[in-house]
Amino acid sequence: MSAAPISVATLAAMKARGERITCLTCYDASFARLLEAAGVDVMLVGDSLGMVVQGHETTVPVTLDQMAYHCACVARGRSRALLIADFPFLVGATPERALVGAARLMQEGGAQVVKLEGGAGVLETVRCLTTQGVPVCGHLGLMPQSVNLIGGYRFQGRDADSAETIARDALALQEAGASLLVLECVPAALAQQISRSLRIPVIGIGAGAGCDGQVLVVYDMLGLNRGRPPRFSRDFLAGRDSVPAALAAYVAAVRDGSFPGPAETAY
Repeated sequence: MSAAPISVATLAAMKARGERITCLTCYDASFARLLEAAGVDVMLVGDSLGMVVQGHETTVPVTLDQMAYHCACVARGRSRALLIADFPFLVGATPERALVGAARLMQEGGAQVVKLEGGAGVLETVRCLTTQGVPVCGHLGLMPQSVNLIGGYRFQGRDADSAETIARDALALQEAGASLLVLECVPAALAQQISRSLRIPVIGIGAGAGCDGQVLVVYDMLGLNRGRPPRFSRDFLAGRDSVPAALAAYVAAVRDGSFPGPAETAY
């Protein structure tokens, strides 16, 4: 693997070659340096920090100020990995708000890509951002910022109608200009179908092994989660003597296709 900095074009080339993409969440410079050393391709400054760092029950309370701060921390610790930052709740609700948010995350935070949740309702925003030179990562399936609307953290796309909607939205996001897509908690067969049908890389979390890459919350894959861990995660620190060893094991398991395995694939 080349030591050159990774871009969205790099990830597209990896997909074309059939090379699996490794991604983890990251919230500070120290972890960023560890992820770099392990060879992680993408660092996601996720609004999951609201739950695993700040102690909230959902991601909704996370603010743009907080996202810009954590993104800047991670940026100071990375050199090669692509840096993606989540839009916090409602920042991507309109093109105008999204442009302000993207400017802050990229100029203050050092992000190279912004990620926003949603399908048909955010297409205008995606087109606006990409027209202005902002790379966008979409997010479909379970969308944590909508937890109050859907009534909890539940798998999505189980029935034919909702699966069709997710697949249609995925294609629409690509055509609107998105460079990447995250699929969260959808049936493995649906995720594989979408991954094969799109030109852009698809990163899965709780979506089976058929995606172009995988992402986990770094605290989950180190066994540092609160209460019961997500069933699609794996404790890579168990049986290993260090965090660097756990991160290296995760990268190796994603690249060789052994993660996620049957135990981490519910559908």
